[in-house]
This record gives sequence, structure tokens and C-alpha cells, in this order.
Amino acid sequence: MAPRVHQDPSSGRLASVRLETLLPLGKVDPGLRAPETPLDLHAVADTARFLEEIGYGGIAVEETKDDPFVVLALAAAATERLRTTTAVTIAFPRSPTVMALQAWTQQKLSGGRFTLGLGTQVRGHIRRRYGLEWHAPAPWMREYVQALRAVWDTWQHGVPLDFAGEHYRLDLMVPLFDAGPIEHPDIPVHLAAVNPFMCAVAGEVADGVRPHPVCTPSYIAEVMLPAVRRGAARAGRSLDDFRVCMKPLVASARTEEELARKVEDARARIAFYASTPGYRAAFDHLGLSDLAAEAKELSKAQRWEELPGMIDDATLDRFVVIGLHDEIGRLLLDRYAAVVTDVEFSIAVRDDTDRETLRSTAAQVQGADDGAARAEILGKGTAGVR
Repeated sequence: MAPRVHQDPSSGRLASVRLETLLPLGKVDPGLRAPETPLDLHAVADTARFLEEIGYGGIAVEETKDDPFVVLALAAAATERLRTTTAVTIAFPRSPTVMALQAWTQQKLSGGRFTLGLGTQVRGHIRRRYGLEWHAPAPWMREYVQALRAVWDTWQHGVPLDFAGEHYRLDLMVPLFDAGPIEHPDIPVHLAAVNPFMCAVAGEVADGVRPHPVCTPSYIAEVMLPAVRRGAARAGRSLDDFRVCMKPLVASARTEEELARKVEDARARIAFYASTPGYRAAFDHLGLSDLAAEAKELSKAQRWEELPGMIDDATLDRFVVIGLHDEIGRLLLDRYAAVVTDVEFSIAVRDDTDRETLRSTAAQVQGADDGAARAEILGKGTAGVR
């Protein structure tokens, strides 16, 4: 079923909320835990074809246990319409030129359906997992995206490569390594973000932002999007096609009994995020600074089992969308449609009932237009968000 969309009279642009999913279907962010079901690489093509058949807009693959570019290549080769996105791949361990080639190849393979989602990682991972020197991430990411686009410009238009910044000096592109022009050279770049500094960089150089799951609608509207607009204004860029792509925290199941277990899993994830300094701003915004500080101390003491008990039901409700499978599409729209253009969600498909539930959810979510979120991005929103 094709999604119902509205037409923007000023641009003629057809717009609807877009729905995407992680793999495997039903996957949620596990926090510190291992995922319940590991990704079966041999099943990616069949899953992608299934998602396209039921009307899903896209898939998003994170860089954790499998190479997202390999997974997305499998999905792209098996489909014709399904969008593919890294959500996200870590930028700094790869040079901009290496990343440029990976994205260029994905875009060629998919016929223009690829989006490059980039993230930064925290200091400890940059230094101790990737073996790099750490630098302030927002300025580094700004330069990274600019360098990436310089390489693409050389390949597409034949202009000499001549990029100079604090971190990268790129001025060599010989014919052997020149990837050459492609049919769809405008690859969207989205940046993972929580703090206003990275949001401003997204507005300045990127095409979208991917808020962390702890970013509530009010945080997106009151903290993140004003920063995006400041960055865009600084660069003289339009935000008419800018996207906000949310991976919400969701607890959903077929039955109330199953749902109760999912809720407790979500409670543990919120507690873990509260203990992480990089997400502190989202908790401060809701007046939960003391909670975050206490959670941090428990994590430093490795008292992990005590963390979930800190999250009462009222706090849980502020961060997590909770509902049965047959109502979760409506609940996601109720929570996020005012600020988000793309939402990430799916359920595990065990039988025909789940298959039809997922089909119905895709139609419901993608049947909503993105006009309210579009207005909020541009600073013209009228409806309050919580």
C-alpha cells in the first residue's frame, strides 16, 4: 500500500513520515546487554525483500558487530526501492577518502537509495578501541564532512582535489584511484547528535540529524533544532529538506505479559544511559540531573544491578514508548510526529499475524505527513511537544 502524503504548495514536494528498521527485525538498543537475536547475514537479502514488499521505507544498520556497508550492500542488491542507511558508522577511524569510496560504492549499487549516517564515539573508544588521538568532536566532524564532499566533488566534476584543514590535507587524486562520476552523486549525510554543538554542525554541513534514543521530543524541539538552525544560518544553508531521524526507545509486545518483560528491559536501558556522561544533557533538560549523577556513581562502582531500580514509572514514560503491537504505530506518531521526519521501529516476525501487524504499522506510520516536523525544523512549529 502506498503511503498517503501531502503536497507542500510552496515546493510541490510530496512528504510523509518515513519508517525504517534495524536488523534483525524487532531489534532494540540492548544497552550493555548482548542482543537477543544476532544478525544472520545469510537472511539479509530475504528480509530486505520482505520489508520492501510490505511497504517499509528503509533499513538502518549500525556499526557494532557487523560491517554496516556489507549488510547494506546485501540489502541493496536484493531490492529496488528500499532505502539503506548507516545508523551510524563511526567516522574518525576511517579517512574521509576511504569513507567517500565506501559511500560512493553503496550509492552506485543502490541506484541512489543510500544515506551515510556518521557518528563520533566518545574519548575512551577513540583512544583505546581505535588507537587514535582524541580531538574535540564537533569541529573534527565539520571538517570531516567537508573533506568527504571535496573528494566526491573531485570524482563527480573532475575538479582538482584541494582540501586543507586542521586534521586533513587532501590534494592527490590520480586516475587509478579516481572513482569517477555516478548517476546519483548527492549522497545525504546525517550526523548522530545529542549536544547542541554537534547539532549546529549538522545544520552547517549535513542533511539530517539522528538524535540518540534518550532525546525526548521536547529536547529535540527546544535544544537540538534551535542549534541546527543556528548552524544552517551560519553557513547560509536551507533546511527545507533537512531530516530528523529518530531511533526511539520502545517497549512493545503481542501480549501484556510479554510487554511487562519488555518494559523492564527498557527501564534498564534508561538507567544505563543516565549513568553515561555523554547523554547527561538530555537528562538535565528534564530536571533529572540528580538521577544522572547518582546513576554515574553506581556505574563507576560497577553496581549495575541497582541501576534499573532508580527509574520509576514516571521517568520511564518520559523516555519510552510503551504499547502492544497493534497500537504502537499510533503511539509513535503521537509522541514524535511533531518533531521527527523518520522513525525507526519493527517487530520480530514469527508468523503471519506478526507479518500483517508489521504491514499495518508501516502503512499507519507512513500514512502520516511530516508537515508538523518540517515546520518545527524550520522554527515555525505551533504545537507544543513534551
